[in-house]
Amino acid sequence: MLVLHDVAPHTWADYRPFVEAVDALGDVPITWLVVPDFHHHDDLAAHRDFRRLLDSRVAKGDELTLHGYYHCDDQPRPRTPKEWFMRRIYTHEGEFYQLSEAEALRRLTAGIEVFQRNGWPLHGFVAPAWLMSDGTRQALRQLPLSYTSDPQHFYRLPDFTPINAPGLVWSARSAWRRGLSKILTDRREQRWQAAPLIRLGLHPVDMRHRFSRDYWLDTLQRLLNAGRVPQTKAAWLATQPWAD
Repeated sequence: MLVLHDVAPHTWADYRPFVEAVDALGDVPITWLVVPDFHHHDDLAAHRDFRRLLDSRVAKGDELTLHGYYHCDDQPRPRTPKEWFMRRIYTHEGEFYQLSEAEALRRLTAGIEVFQRNGWPLHGFVAPAWLMSDGTRQALRQLPLSYTSDPQHFYRLPDFTPINAPGLVWSARSAWRRGLSKILTDRREQRWQAAPLIRLGLHPVDMRHRFSRDYWLDTLQRLLNAGRVPQTKAAWLATQPWAD
């Protein structure tokens, strides 16, 4: 399962060479985690060409998934050491980590409306940095979405039934992080050889460094050569016995 995170008009330049390389491999569907208005300054409504690109990917068989709305933590400053760590050290982009049910519902509904206006099928939501408040979870129970996820699981909505879905992901912001990520993901891939599903979770920063970009392309080719069948999230989930 090949998943592109943080998809927005400004990140397409990072992803484009990689996507072209994937397309050259043949029929490899991609799940795109789309941000409607990245950091409040990359509104999809202002980028017709990018929306047409996403139209073409849907027509090709790819899946578009709602990935937050702004993808930035715009809530009042942290008040406790735990909040400070999660919102300033772990990530600055945990948009849904502190939201009330009402605010989470407002942003989720606005994101669903973006997909509806563009005629894009929508099955799932992935919170930025996979962080969700209790209010966000309550809001998701009220909406016509079929799944959400964290780094190692899918959750069927509205009841949050878990299903194992191991994922490989890198931290690629510095050379030492990329080196450590390579070691960790190699070990995890070996451990998960018998797993029915492996998710490859890519980020724009991965594409800015040849070492990490080549790792993802090599890993994808290796899994394809081993007989793995590439699928989108929604397509795979539809085959599971707990799916409606």
